[in-house]
Amino acid sequence: MIGKLLGATLAVSCVAGAAQAQDDWYPSKYGAADTLGAVNNLSPEGVKRAAALVKTGKVYALGIPTGPDAPVYGERKYTAEGIPTPPPGQPPIGESKVTAFDEKVTTSMGIGTQMDGLAHLGIDHRHYNGIKADELAATRFAKLDMSKIPPIVTRGVVIDMRKHFGRPLAAGHAFTAADIQAALKSQRITIGKGDVVLLHTGWMADKLASDKAAFQANEPGLGLEAATWLCDQGVVAIGADTIALEAIPFENPNRPFVVHQHMLAKRGVHVLENINVGPLAADGVTEFLFVLGQPRFQGTVQVVINPIAIR
Repeated sequence: MIGKLLGATLAVSCVAGAAQAQDDWYPSKYGAADTLGAVNNLSPEGVKRAAALVKTGKVYALGIPTGPDAPVYGERKYTAEGIPTPPPGQPPIGESKVTAFDEKVTTSMGIGTQMDGLAHLGIDHRHYNGIKADELAATRFAKLDMSKIPPIVTRGVVIDMRKHFGRPLAAGHAFTAADIQAALKSQRITIGKGDVVLLHTGWMADKLASDKAAFQANEPGLGLEAATWLCDQGVVAIGADTIALEAIPFENPNRPFVVHQHMLAKRGVHVLENINVGPLAADGVTEFLFVLGQPRFQGTVQVVINPIAIR
């Protein structure tokens, strides 16, 4: 999710060496050796409670198609090439005349609907649980390997911020903790340990098809206070129908992506981006069974996903 915008903004103030620990964001509350973060809040009991939410059996694909036209942050690209068998000009194979295609895909894993891993954003070259960036890079992110994240099956919650405010939301509109709490109260739901929270802003429906450049450049979204409050509830992941989850332009232009830093590095809470929340909101869904078996690619810091909601 980091792009050229990050390089064009001022860096977060650095705190050198061991003094960085004065923020008390590591070691993690899950243990000094932990590499999973808030995923630790998942449980078999939580799965059973979430499964009990299924009343109609309706299934929603929360991912959008991944391809050359998928929304991307910065200069990320996607290309797919079909590779024929046999090669052009050669006859089919065998008496059954076999022909086939394979493919070659060249892409960032941070394209379209995606999940940010805990190695994605750090603070002054440290990532979740204080793990140093040079160690992560030298080991292909082994300690924070996305392929080791277990399947996420839990209660999902939709917070309809578009409905709460009753109007299209402007770029840079940063939701506060009070905004989130008021929306939850009006929806008569609460947030619990192990939940996945999805914000409906309406930004995807408003902008993606009609003005893709605007969709990719700015957005309404979480402010730091709201992100902190949600993390305090023990959620596993937070997502939205936007490209970067947090409000852009940033609340403080000198502190770019501070919500990502807080969630990923400090709290171990995964970020979900470009989530197609609109159909859930249109049906008035507030809670559902959330299912994600993310691809188990090694050596990545983010991954393309297609989460499923079942109501």
